[in-house]
Amino acid sequence: MLTTKTTHRVRYAETDQMGYLYHGHYALLYEIGRVEMLRDVGRSYAQLENEVGIMMPVMSMNQRFVRPARYDEVLTISTSLRHVPDRTITFHFEIHNEKGKLVNGGSIKLCFVEVATERTVSAPEYLLQVIRPHFEQA
Repeated sequence: MLTTKTTHRVRYAETDQMGYLYHGHYALLYEIGRVEMLRDVGRSYAQLENEVGIMMPVMSMNQRFVRPARYDEVLTISTSLRHVPDRTITFHFEIHNEKGKLVNGGSIKLCFVEVATERTVSAPEYLLQVIRPHFEQA
């Protein structure tokens, strides 16, 4: 399994009338988590799209809301890959508040699409070469 962590401070503009992080913003936190995971393993979405010619559109997203995140809290976004991707890649998330309490959890499934043809393809070697080592037995 591959797991990375990053943080995000809840901004005032991201809260609702109750002072809670608006539920629609959790998808953005999932994006932050997966983009930073790829960056942590030495890859980037920009390179994937512009140099490799692969996009990763979202196919599905699941979420569960456990407790509210509030204005100015620093959240820790834990992002995990539980399997080596093939034709799809599924990221799993846990978002914790400053007290270490679970705020939100979920997953997001994406596929790989070749920019030139707009057809789905298998996971590019560009990603697999940095992901596979995290799943190999020692």
